[in-house]
Amino acid sequence: MKGLKLEGISETLLIPLWARAVEANQARPIIEDRKSIEMMERIEYDFSKFNKSWMSQIGVVIRTQLLDNATKAFIDKYPDATIINIGCGLDTRFSRLDNGKIRWYDLDLPEAIRVRRLFFCETDRYKMIAKSVFDYSWIDEIDPSNGPLLIIAEGVFMYFTKQEVKNLMDLFVDSFKEPELLIEVITPTLTKLSKQHDSLSKVDAKFQWGIKSGKELENYNNCIKFIGEWNYFDYHRNRWGWVRWLALIPAFKNRFNGRIIHIAFKG
Repeated sequence: MKGLKLEGISETLLIPLWARAVEANQARPIIEDRKSIEMMERIEYDFSKFNKSWMSQIGVVIRTQLLDNATKAFIDKYPDATIINIGCGLDTRFSRLDNGKIRWYDLDLPEAIRVRRLFFCETDRYKMIAKSVFDYSWIDEIDPSNGPLLIIAEGVFMYFTKQEVKNLMDLFVDSFKEPELLIEVITPTLTKLSKQHDSLSKVDAKFQWGIKSGKELENYNNCIKFIGEWNYFDYHRNRWGWVRWLALIPAFKNRFNGRIIHIAFKG
């Protein structure tokens, strides 16, 4: 696709796209996302730079599966739910989980949404918002009247500072009625290893924020209630190679993991 040029954090949206497309070509894929193959084939970019990033690849598909399962559980419980997907990139979750009733908003930076519009079209229930999450005017474009609200933040908050994350938590509390949040987090140890990361080191971006436990988020706002978390190392151990043995050591597992955390905001 001629003229496509993504740099910095926006370029990172190509990493999960690549990871999902690679997975779709596996004999027994953890997730099946043929749309990702179509998008990757149409984007003019040197994806070969990620060929050796197998740990990122398996991490992305596991987090995708975990988020799919948790989001589907929310939708099954609340069929008329509203979903906000922060830092959506080229995610395909709406098309894979749509029940014909939910209202879904994909939010990302203008350059990311520009690329996204080449592959997806808006409908009366699916909207794209081309704004930074820190441009709080995006809140005005959300209609929360459709039912309970779920916010998804996949592969995004680790690029923010701790104060920026706190500010967003406050925003969610002030703007919505008791929403729930599914958020991907990494550990403080991993935030220091951006330059050694197998895929992130190939683009111009770095990690800034990490926490040791999802319970820490309860200290960010008094309305936050920790529900649970899922550690990537606990899933598809056969795909983790030599890392699966190190993950049996609690000190390693707790310092080098990625997790999906589920929290609720209670008034």
